[in-house]
Amino acid sequence: MTHGAHGVTVTGFGVRTAFGTGAEALRRGVFAGVPAFRPTTRFDTGPYRTPMAAAAPDGPDAVEDWALRHALARCGADALDMAGLAPGAEAAVLLGIAGDHTSVTRYWRGRTEGAEPRPSTPGETASNTASAPEQQPGADAGQTTTRLTDAVPAHLAELLAGGLGLTGPRLTFTNACVASAAAIIHACRLISSGRIDTAVCAGGYLVEEETFGKFDSGRALSRDGMVRPFSADRSGLLLGDGVAAVVLESTEHARRRGARPLASVVGWGAATDAHHIAQPHPEGVGLARAARQAMRLAGDPEGRSLGYVNAHGTGTKYNDGAETRGLRAAFPERAESIPVSSTKGTTGHLLEAAGVVEFVITMLALLDGVLPPTAGYGSPDPECDLDYVPNEPRPADPRRALTINAAFGGANTALLLERP
Repeated sequence: MTHGAHGVTVTGFGVRTAFGTGAEALRRGVFAGVPAFRPTTRFDTGPYRTPMAAAAPDGPDAVEDWALRHALARCGADALDMAGLAPGAEAAVLLGIAGDHTSVTRYWRGRTEGAEPRPSTPGETASNTASAPEQQPGADAGQTTTRLTDAVPAHLAELLAGGLGLTGPRLTFTNACVASAAAIIHACRLISSGRIDTAVCAGGYLVEEETFGKFDSGRALSRDGMVRPFSADRSGLLLGDGVAAVVLESTEHARRRGARPLASVVGWGAATDAHHIAQPHPEGVGLARAARQAMRLAGDPEGRSLGYVNAHGTGTKYNDGAETRGLRAAFPERAESIPVSSTKGTTGHLLEAAGVVEFVITMLALLDGVLPPTAGYGSPDPECDLDYVPNEPRPADPRRALTINAAFGGANTALLLERP
């Protein structure tokens, strides 16, 4: 081990996507190559170029059940239960979400600011409501809100930690589509250096109108209801619901308490190329640097032990070619022989949750011995010339797998998992 004195072990996870809850839902959807896209009715899609998203079925019950705070709490509880950790455990909570997570609930439920009083949150006291913003103009005493407090990203990490009964430090990452991957990387650094023993890393995004409208305005959404990563006829991405949590522990700590190891995180990397506010570097410079960092930490700079890459693979014109070139730069001697797939052709783009959900998918590929396919793959593109596991799952026996993510502004992350 070259990256520190303490190994990092995964001992639990909880996950929710448009396919449902848990690993079996991912196996039925992602690993079967079945897209989850359908017209969404959470908001009026008439003004937009497409109504399609990989969103959970709609309806009042679904809306309440899928509210971001509730979904994160459920996934966190599932992860802790799988890991065998009880409330009161000393564990850090590291969260990847949008800068203002309240937009999800606000737009989803169709409420305008000040339309209804905000319910009290668990653990809320007179002391913390006293520092809230003043009443909105025209609101009566029963309609005082603390929406500005709610919108602070760190507030949701505090609520999640409190709801799960965890007593360690808390931190929130808001760096867009690498947010939850960055949370996992930071947890790995803390654990490997001996500063903490346990962390719960989570992330979430639920399809809502504000972000949907922004991607539509940027002409990033596929108009025909399909996502075709790495294919010549790719025409854009579609958004999707995703929430997940994973429990990471030092290998020694997990062993002492008899926890079952699911996988080890043996390498990680983060890099930026700062090429453009929205477009990736055309040669995938930052992505290649992050991938090489992860492999060096694992003691394998040439990537000879790497058996699979879960790519970012958004299905957009710029991303997929740049990512292909970045992988070739990272593994010049092996790129053509490493299977690469994107699961966004089934789940959609999960934005801040992409890193943690795809981390779970990558771990399942190692545990099950099956590579998830690139659903929607059509005709080959000379610009994208690797092995993309097109349309059908593939039996395989990889020992190590890499999951990579990228975000606006040139941020890139890479996480290397190893099966037990």
